[in-house]
Amino acid sequence: MTSQRDRIESLESRVEELEATIRGLTEELVEANQRIKDLETTEEERDVAAESAGAMSASADGPAAAEEAPADEEAKNDESQGENEPEDEGGSELGDDIIVA
Repeated sequence: MTSQRDRIESLESRVEELEATIRGLTEELVEANQRIKDLETTEEERDVAAESAGAMSASADGPAAAEEAPADEEAKNDESQGENEPEDEGGSELGDDIIVA
């Protein structure tokens, strides 16, 4: 009976350790999500400030500058879309062009 009690105590101890680990990881996940939200909010505020500064600059420069602003926005959007595309699993793009003899 003693070995069975020892085994039960060992298992209960292991369960307590695992529960503590889960609580710790959950807290870290919640904190990480909050930091991500804070960063996204800060980024959105910067974007709004940049857009309003760009609108003020465009109105000061006249209609020609206002027409160029959408082209700049499209270029930025194209760049950001390129960053979100998945990369080849085989390695970097440079690795495809290298021939080893």
